Amino acid sequence: MSGPTQQTRRVILASLIGTSLEWYDFFLYTTAATLVFPKLFFPSLDPFSATLASLTTNAVAFVARPLGGVVFGHFGDRVGRKTVLVVTLLVMGVSTFLIGVLPGYAAVGVLAPILLALLRFVQGLGLGGEWGGAVIMSLEHGDGRRRGFNASWPQVGVPAGYVLATGLLTIMNVTMSDAAFLSWGWRIPFLLSGALVFVGLWVRLRITESPLFAEVEQQGAKAKMPLVEVLRTHPRALLSAFTARIGVDVAFYTFTAYIIVYITGELGLPRSYALNAVLIGSALQLALIPLAGALSDRYGRRPVYLVGVVGAAVWVFAFFPLLDTKSFPLIALAAVVALVTHAAMYGPQAAFIAELFSTRLRYSGASMGYQVAGIVGGALAPVIALQLFESFQSTLAVSIYVVVALAVTALGLAIAPETRDLDLAEPPRSKAPQVGPFA
Repeated sequence: MSGPTQQTRRVILASLIGTSLEWYDFFLYTTAATLVFPKLFFPSLDPFSATLASLTTNAVAFVARPLGGVVFGHFGDRVGRKTVLVVTLLVMGVSTFLIGVLPGYAAVGVLAPILLALLRFVQGLGLGGEWGGAVIMSLEHGDGRRRGFNASWPQVGVPAGYVLATGLLTIMNVTMSDAAFLSWGWRIPFLLSGALVFVGLWVRLRITESPLFAEVEQQGAKAKMPLVEVLRTHPRALLSAFTARIGVDVAFYTFTAYIIVYITGELGLPRSYALNAVLIGSALQLALIPLAGALSDRYGRRPVYLVGVVGAAVWVFAFFPLLDTKSFPLIALAAVVALVTHAAMYGPQAAFIAELFSTRLRYSGASMGYQVAGIVGGALAPVIALQLFESFQSTLAVSIYVVVALAVTALGLAIAPETRDLDLAEPPRSKAPQVGPFA
């Protein structure tokens, strides 16, 4: 095994472990926001309003993510990818641990949900800077012909984090009484984050800086104000990254977050039906996302991505009828196929977005395009789905909403170039500045 291959694998492993821990923290909150927080932090509200308020605090993180992308993206393009990745992991781990020790509404009143929302905001800042750095480090190391596969591994952190977070909450839920779970059991997975973060730090401190960034640094070509340059030189790339992500987010959070609300609230089924169904689908994604990334190296980013878009748009009309059967095998089938379509989109997404931007601006550009879309997509998807069903008393309205969002993603793919064969090397400083594929 050659040195560069060893380092590439080490970087991919560090990105995967760190991103998995960050998404573990993030999904821990998302799942608790549907299972625990309505009763613990909003007990004075009726069940619907409490769930809506809890999901709204969940959405606070999505608002913070673009800010985190701007701040950490700036330093990622100025001082390097590795340093920023260490900081984002610490930010996420500490805020998650503190959520685990928060007093509830019964103890401190309205201060409890305020502190909850504040810590969720800090979580969003950390994740906003995490994604871009992890993806770019994996992308910029190793063989350029395997960029889609390499960059897909940080994406695996999403199902890995979900499996870990939901699995632990499920264990707490089924091994103790409802009273014990609501009192203290839910806190254990949050407190565990404080220990897990040290594992991620140990791995990340052992990797080297991105060779492409090091080249930019040697040339003295680092951008002074990366975000300003991105807005000036890559506007269409930003638009493409933004639109290409919206539908993926809406579909994902409908398939993984709203499903819990629908199954427990509307169908009156045990929480375990939704949690276990999504856990099975997420476990399959651990293999399917890298596969989709590898396929994008062979066939192109856009074709593989589009297969997932079309598949999700069709399946969403079967998704809710299968849930309505109240049969766990069919509910599991609904979730599994839904997450298969998501994997087809999510696998090539990392390389596709990052490749739209030149090396000296890649951290800021990719983070901004990806994270701003999260506000319109992931932050609002469960809330909009909840309101649509409440207004129309029909899941058809929710399905149409998902399809419209996926149509926006298809448009984003249509206005973008195929990025698989682009040369990511930064041109010498003496040449005209590179402004990306949309110049």
